Amino acid sequence: MLKKIVADYQAKNPNIKIELDSLNTDQQKLKLKTQAASKEVPDITIVNPAAQMQPFVDAGLFAPLNDMVEQNGLKDTFQSGILDFYSFNKNIYALPDGNNIGVIYYNKDLFKQAGIADVPKTFEEMVEDVKILKSKGIQPMAIGEKDSWTGSFLFMNVLLRTNGGPGFLQAVVDGKKTFADPAFTDAVSSFEDLIQAGAFQEGATSFDYNAGENLFKTGKAAMYYMGSWATGGIETSSVNGKVGVFQFPTVKGKGNPDEFMLAPGSAFAISANSKHLKETKDFLNFFMLNYPKEAFKVKGAVGVGQKVDGDFKAAGYSDMAMDVLGLFKKVKGGDLAFDNTMNPGTAQGHLTSIQNLFVQKVDPATVAKEHQTAYDTNKKK
Repeated sequence: MLKKIVADYQAKNPNIKIELDSLNTDQQKLKLKTQAASKEVPDITIVNPAAQMQPFVDAGLFAPLNDMVEQNGLKDTFQSGILDFYSFNKNIYALPDGNNIGVIYYNKDLFKQAGIADVPKTFEEMVEDVKILKSKGIQPMAIGEKDSWTGSFLFMNVLLRTNGGPGFLQAVVDGKKTFADPAFTDAVSSFEDLIQAGAFQEGATSFDYNAGENLFKTGKAAMYYMGSWATGGIETSSVNGKVGVFQFPTVKGKGNPDEFMLAPGSAFAISANSKHLKETKDFLNFFMLNYPKEAFKVKGAVGVGQKVDGDFKAAGYSDMAMDVLGLFKKVKGGDLAFDNTMNPGTAQGHLTSIQNLFVQKVDPATVAKEHQTAYDTNKKK
């Protein structure tokens, strides 16, 4: 899809040559840090929303896009409120590719094989289902925890429930709560129950995002928690037609399943120091105007951050995709990912701490202390 839009633009503008560089999330974040340090950010780079992009904005590395989004009606193509996550001091600094929610995909055939008649309504039922699947020789869940944000994203959904709703991290920032709060330690405890029940594949921390997802897409795992952006890839895989989705359930009787982990997507920012600023803005304008249309054509429009014109059902989108679109209509708020909420230093401490839980059982109070130390060390004086 990226290549097609680039080729279309180059055909219309033969004087422009565009190079595409592709990396996974963690590699790309690292590369951007290095580029930022030497002030050599490419003409267009990928950034993540809110707290993740703020240091780059504060350093003056990105060009404001307010003028460009007004061209050709581009601004009106975005869903209401989505651009706020990429705006600072009334300037828009990046344009998102998606607006997603965290959901649990499950393989209906594998559930049936294990004799599980219905999806779990509580987290505790989910842990029991993991044990049943395991006892039948079926891999219960897949994850790509080498890319540590994947485990964090799942953990944060547990915290969203044990906290009884959104805002735990904001309460920490506001000084109203600490990581020693029972909401946090309960979340760690429940998350460890899932891991200790054998939910995830052996050596989960050596599987990157793609390898983890492929276990589910090739029918080798019964459940997969991920952002709704995974829908298109699952739909074009061998398990298409066998997959359903369900909302993350209550944990210890707490939380509302209609509150989701919200994932405003990664976004395209333009270097303030670009030697081709006008041409780069023209291309990104063309790219974003065409993105929803091209995504729709390749069954990749579930979770796009722009309004999509088209009848999904008539276009041949699967029942699973229609179910995911149905879940979007149920959203009654939620939380952003940890690393989109906290500063990068605290976020790294969190990612390391949660990743460690996949390797060994740790006392929840110790995990809370690791988080509090990371927060206290990195918060702005």
